[in-house]
Amino acid sequence: QVQLVESGGGLVQVGGSLRLSCAASGSIFSINSMGWYRQAPGKQRELVAVVHTYADTDYADSVKGRFTISRDNAKNTVYLQMNSLKPEDTAAYYCYAHGFKTIVPGSGLEDFRSWGQGTQVTVSS
Repeated sequence: QVQLVESGGGLVQVGGSLRLSCAASGSIFSINSMGWYRQAPGKQRELVAVVHTYADTDYADSVKGRFTISRDNAKNTVYLQMNSLKPEDTAAYYCYAHGFKTIVPGSGLEDFRSWGQGTQVTVSS
């Protein structure tokens, strides 16, 4: 299986910054996309940002200009640099990855979709 481990969440004041990291491990052949979702209490989970194979990125309108997503392919890691944080950014942030993993014999591939356990970001006013 493919595992995702997140880090970097915490408590920060309004206007501050945090950098989230998510590292993928396992029998990975390739990762097509990695991204971040978030879910605040009483709200639905929403896409924050995603980076695709050749570094094409997409952002939610609410974070454009403030957040930057990037990836280190050698480390199978995605980052989310969060600047100018607002109280409405408070949420649990979940890492997501989509790609292909090797089958046990090593002669084939299969699709994978994995989620991290989440890391809490709290922005105080």
